[in-house]
Amino acid sequence: MHDEVRVVAGECTATFDGRNKREHRGDVLAIVKPDNTVLVHDADGYQPVAWLTRAESVRLTDGVLDARDGDQHLRVAVHDEHGSNRHPVTRAGVPVGDCPVCGGALVLAHGAVSCLGCGDHYGVPRDAAVLGADCDCGLPLMRVERGDPFELCVDRDCESLDDRVRERFDGVWDCPHCEGALRIIRRGGLLAGCERYPDCDTGFSLPTGLLDGVCDCGLPVFSTPSGRRCLDSGCDAR
Repeated sequence: MHDEVRVVAGECTATFDGRNKREHRGDVLAIVKPDNTVLVHDADGYQPVAWLTRAESVRLTDGVLDARDGDQHLRVAVHDEHGSNRHPVTRAGVPVGDCPVCGGALVLAHGAVSCLGCGDHYGVPRDAAVLGADCDCGLPLMRVERGDPFELCVDRDCESLDDRVRERFDGVWDCPHCEGALRIIRRGGLLAGCERYPDCDTGFSLPTGLLDGVCDCGLPVFSTPSGRRCLDSGCDAR
């Protein structure tokens, strides 16, 4: 459910063996982050006096913190320990509501809505805007633009973006290369692909944005964050 950060404070000797060998002794704070990055901080604050990023292995036994990554080795020997502990940590994000399962805070971070309490996790499209309203299930609603604006639950098991887009646009546009219609399918992302596949392999990635007219080639035009474009991103018609 949670990752953890380990901290050790005390009078220590930190020895780093790598491209440059260096040694420091003093009252310091050693931090082991969830990705096995080890930082040793002294009273100066921001810049650590020793560190090893994303170590392959980290062990803390008998008063020695030992971190290794290839030919790099960071050893922190604790001579006089002031304190040590393990603390749970989560990704921090923008608050977007309360979890209907456990009542914990929901946050939006790194392309997902996550609960800080129970750890429930809901991936959302990168362009989605999480709204200040809730679905009937208690989770937040999001707005996603795929030709039309769609407001739906962040939980795809509650409401499916694919189903909503398919209901709106499946078969609406004609294939420019045969007499078939373009069907809405998911293949990596949402595509408008010819219903006569594999005889016709025409397919276009459905862009983020709203419908904004018809291209000279006959396909729809979308108003996207980067400007107006045809459904066919390689189209030269204007």
